[in-house]
Amino acid sequence: MTIQGITATATDIGRRIDVLDFDGPGDPGSNLELARVRGADFRKEFAATGTPTQVDTCDLVSLPYPTRFGLFRASRAVAPFLSITNRMLVIRWNDSDGRPRVLLFEPSDVELGRNTAYFAELTRRTPTMIGNRMVTEHGRVVDHLARLGIDPSEVDYLVFDHLHTQDLRRWVGTSTFQTDLGCRPPAIFPNAKVIVQRDELLAMSNLHPLQKPWYQAESYTDLNPNVFAPIDGSVLIGPGVALIKTPGHVFGNQSLVLNTSTGIWASSENVIAAECLTPEHSTMPGIARWSTRWQQEVVLNANTIETTAHQYNSVILEKAIVDRSQKDSRFLQFFPSSELTPTWTAPGTKPTFSHQSITHRA
Repeated sequence: MTIQGITATATDIGRRIDVLDFDGPGDPGSNLELARVRGADFRKEFAATGTPTQVDTCDLVSLPYPTRFGLFRASRAVAPFLSITNRMLVIRWNDSDGRPRVLLFEPSDVELGRNTAYFAELTRRTPTMIGNRMVTEHGRVVDHLARLGIDPSEVDYLVFDHLHTQDLRRWVGTSTFQTDLGCRPPAIFPNAKVIVQRDELLAMSNLHPLQKPWYQAESYTDLNPNVFAPIDGSVLIGPGVALIKTPGHVFGNQSLVLNTSTGIWASSENVIAAECLTPEHSTMPGIARWSTRWQQEVVLNANTIETTAHQYNSVILEKAIVDRSQKDSRFLQFFPSSELTPTWTAPGTKPTFSHQSITHRA
């Protein structure tokens, strides 16, 4: 099958994580219990795989995001928009043969991401002066890499938890002239493969109306199909580096899992704050009360409710895998790829706790 000319055949990359390769009963409740058990089993297995050599965090952009999406139905904040900060993780390790590897998690092209239909419409309706005060760009992907001493040609893998808002044309190059860019962009990352769940590529070939505001599917038409490495399910990529399938936010959602000097972390956009995994400890208005009243263990990031029960179960899986924070044991080492950030424009949405970065040296 193809998606905008891209072959969506699964590739053999990394080592499959058998303990997470399960198809449970059809009912969500039974799958929820399986997520708890299998997550705990994987946690034990994963801790023995080693650690990467280095993990660095790079801030990209802080921007407004609807409160009703980021905190689903739980928040009592009056502000219609909260603020989230998109960050890139740079992970380095050596393969068993000594070959160095570099993986970029969430290396968003912020400039082209603005063309996503939802954000383009939001920008159109927001006065420029207000919009400029609500968006803060912290740094570009290539500049962060230069600071870390990494040449773009050294990057092996580009990974996103899902492809909402992502335009990859400048990262991997195109086969034809791009009118809006005024050129045929060469690949900034000429040796990188984009690891993505095959389910997501297939979904992008025929987007549902609920999905269309969040994808830039047309930007994938002229990409070189060889840059994609579609996978089915969860895989171990390197020592202490895994991608686990966490469907729900989108059908092909995946989470990064890292084993570090502080223990095991997971990162995705399934929730926007660490306290959303332990909402009973949140001091944001409404969160703890809502969790108790409706017996909800987690508060989802729900801009696209493709399969809400699956997303809930995926967050429980993440919750079963990670360690508790060494800074505050009430909260878990879940690092939102888009993390809730305090801002004066959004009273009632100041996070109780935030990680802000993952830093690791072997």
